[in-house]
Amino acid sequence: MVIKSPHMESAKPARARPFVKWAGGKGQLLKQLHPLFPKKFSTYYEPFLGGGAVFFSLSPKKAIINDINVTLANTYRQIRSDVDSLIEELKKIEKKFLSAGEDGRREFYYKIRDRYNSLPPEDLKRCSLFIFLNRTGFNGMYRENSSGKMNIPFGRNKNPKILNEENLRAIAETLHDIEISSNPFEKAVSRAKKDDFVYFDPPYDPISSTSSFTAYTGSSFAQEDQIRLRDLFVKLDKKGVFVMLSNSSTPFIKNLYKNYRQVKVRASRMINSKTADRGEIDELVVLNY
Repeated sequence: MVIKSPHMESAKPARARPFVKWAGGKGQLLKQLHPLFPKKFSTYYEPFLGGGAVFFSLSPKKAIINDINVTLANTYRQIRSDVDSLIEELKKIEKKFLSAGEDGRREFYYKIRDRYNSLPPEDLKRCSLFIFLNRTGFNGMYRENSSGKMNIPFGRNKNPKILNEENLRAIAETLHDIEISSNPFEKAVSRAKKDDFVYFDPPYDPISSTSSFTAYTGSSFAQEDQIRLRDLFVKLDKKGVFVMLSNSSTPFIKNLYKNYRQVKVRASRMINSKTADRGEIDELVVLNY
């Protein structure tokens, strides 16, 4: 069964929106990306889900979404299966945090971060803590060290929005029949077939030595991984799958996908250790259709 992409039927945005801030999130690029989506497709696959801006904007009825970060994937599952319990936990955390003074908030943040890091990745108790840390940590970033410990410092946002109950309930509704996994990207799309749509949004190839930010888990995403991803892109193309990929507009990426259609989009990139290297840059969208 082939379904029409919802964005072709209505200009109204989906109610559900990303519940976490995530490096490389596509919210700012949706107006540029929407005209590039296939006009119709069957099952939607997104192996590097992150904040899920593209997924929520499409709001497909049939999809397999995936992220290698186990806690992030589990949080999506928790929202889908028991959003009420998650909301109650976030209410408790938010109340304690907002009632503290500036020093108290800082101390509370690091206490929660220590508790979060003490729990195994698959523990569902981490889900509410994960959202809290994401909303109150520095610059809305998420990063893990080589030991798999979240190490983002306190963000000092005076009025952080920790709980958005309406949005979490809208997300739960959107995720109702959606399959959620936490697998390597090859396995995440292993069932993709002709007329399915796969959107790849991997950790980007660094545009400079100071711009690399790939540590969403304890391991990084190197050029060898980019080559593996290109090989998978080719394999899916041969199967008749609609494939779309976002990445940096670097010579390495351009050469990797030289046999495919390449479209430049303009994006604001804020995560960089040097302020001078932040700002609007070109990003690359690769398409096999």
